[in-house]
Amino acid sequence: MSRILWCVCLLAAMSAARAELAANSRSKAETAEGHPNFIIIFADDQGYQDLGCYGSPDIKTPRIDRMAKEGMRFTSFYAQTVCGPSRGALMTGCYPLRFARQGDPDSIHPELHFAEITIAEVLKEQGYATAAFGKWDLAGHNPSRYKPELLPPHQGFDTYFGTPGSNDSYVKLIRGTKVIEQKTDMSTLTKRYTDEAINFIEEKKDAPFFVYLAHTMPHTKLAASEEFKGKSAGGLYGDVIEELDFNVGRVLDKVRELGLDENTYIIFTSDNGPWLIKKQHSGHAEPLRSGKTSCWEGGLRVPCIMRAPGKIPAGSECDAVAATIDMMPTLAELAGGVAPSDRTIDGVDISELMHGKKAALDRNYFYYQHDCLRAVRSGKWKLMLPHTEPVQGSIATKWKNHIAKADAIRIEKAELYDLDADIGETTDISGSHPETVAELMKLAEWAQHDLGDHDHFGANARSFGAQRRTLSSEAKAAPAKNRKSGKRK
Repeated sequence: MSRILWCVCLLAAMSAARAELAANSRSKAETAEGHPNFIIIFADDQGYQDLGCYGSPDIKTPRIDRMAKEGMRFTSFYAQTVCGPSRGALMTGCYPLRFARQGDPDSIHPELHFAEITIAEVLKEQGYATAAFGKWDLAGHNPSRYKPELLPPHQGFDTYFGTPGSNDSYVKLIRGTKVIEQKTDMSTLTKRYTDEAINFIEEKKDAPFFVYLAHTMPHTKLAASEEFKGKSAGGLYGDVIEELDFNVGRVLDKVRELGLDENTYIIFTSDNGPWLIKKQHSGHAEPLRSGKTSCWEGGLRVPCIMRAPGKIPAGSECDAVAATIDMMPTLAELAGGVAPSDRTIDGVDISELMHGKKAALDRNYFYYQHDCLRAVRSGKWKLMLPHTEPVQGSIATKWKNHIAKADAIRIEKAELYDLDADIGETTDISGSHPETVAELMKLAEWAQHDLGDHDHFGANARSFGAQRRTLSSEAKAAPAKNRKSGKRK
């Protein structure tokens, strides 16, 4: 099949999928009037403990703490282990090995394929105005090398103001798809993103809206404005979090001022755990084990607070397993629409948890470290799986410098943890519960088959005809081939 014909067929399939989504959505929704508004505030590298309401001893977060008192605090809420995959999971409602990539399929930070349907596209079919502010990270991680055609305006967002990737060295600001600043003062970002979000909320107050406010902070390089710098007992990292807290308060105040309080769901969470190798510039995940890039709990269990007066019970707490992958199906349901039915969606509708109608759901959760399945959770039980990928070049080897030495280990046999009794994952009790180990191993085998693993492309993983990722069994000859050709990997 020629490239042109393949593209025509793909575009036709995409149009059909979106037409089906629109028809299904319209059949469930009577009108845009009365639809709730949604605001997702996404911090970057903020640890589980880095809020007052999650036990921080030295960082003051009065506005987010109040948000928790007025809403629900989730204590078993999961993201992914690193930035890009976490954002792709939020946008698509799927594990990172499930959704398709437009560019290099082996990159840790994915370029989201244009045939994927995002949460913004689902809500647009219900008449929502959609906006993204802040870090995107799904069109290229390096701000000097990204694909404009994969920026938010091409993925369902009407409005975009932010940066395409990481702030490891500098931040490039974009409005729509046009670069407006090549190197931005990072200390201004938290306020500027919030200013833009507030302006959008004011402009769209009379129609349902979806705001995705993805802060660059507290990812390093850390930067706080003069108003907050040097003020926190938690050092510069604390300054950054306290500035985030203040600006979350500004959003809450604006929603209340506009009379939208009782018709707006506001969700605050983080993309992954703290980047511990940054030491005093990193956060904290206590009482969880480890942090970012690992599949111990501290790597991807994150703080999450949801608030919607009159809908979400005030001062409530939920310990049920929930995750960023649940946002698409949940918000679709709340908006009177549906998640895409032409593809597998891993997330589930958690609206009954949010509304206090259920205390738990019958669901499992799978932990991936890049393309390696590392663990599975069912109820209180978590099974850490043996590392089966080749030692040379493995993710465990490459990423061990990002993880505490005691946690950067190659697991040779399955380890079982009771997270209710041992949230810090200190004691392997696999020897005492062989039946539980066997049950969880079966779940892991299902995930390996359906989602994939380092040596297997999942039966229901998507590529839309694009190049699929390299399996560990195929990667052995790659270094020599690359050296010979002179091409970069």
